[in-house]
Amino acid sequence: MKKFDKIDSRILDRLQLDGRLSNAKLAEQISLSEAPCWKRLKRLEAEGLIEGYQANLNRRELGFGVLSFVQLSCTQHDEDVTAAFEKTIQSCPNVLACHNTTGEADYLLQVVARDLDDYSRFVDQILRKLPGISSIRSNLSLRELKSSNRLPLTECSND
Repeated sequence: MKKFDKIDSRILDRLQLDGRLSNAKLAEQISLSEAPCWKRLKRLEAEGLIEGYQANLNRRELGFGVLSFVQLSCTQHDEDVTAAFEKTIQSCPNVLACHNTTGEADYLLQVVARDLDDYSRFVDQILRKLPGISSIRSNLSLRELKSSNRLPLTECSND
């Protein structure tokens, strides 16, 4: 775990709320002068605590009405099959997240599609062609209650 203090935590928390904050505004919000704020920000980026900046898009407004959680179970776990699986998943823009998990399934994917027909094509053309897959279980989201990438930093610091 990287070393960071309460001020770093406040910087990270503010940037999670608004990644477009100028250094001047950020410094003002955390009650720090601009130069030390900028130095801390650059250090947090260099140390990998900040991986990048992006806009959060509204998937529904952009036409992605289906959100699915897909459990995949594998029959083969050798290096070549796993590498082929990972390469396909990495290159597929419909897959928002993929986790190698414990439990019944080997992988859990978060997938978006424009509609059920688009999702059906994704399952047929991508998932069913993956090497070593023995089972595909889809759970479609009926209603999204919460979606966030924000980490709970308000109580976190290791100073």
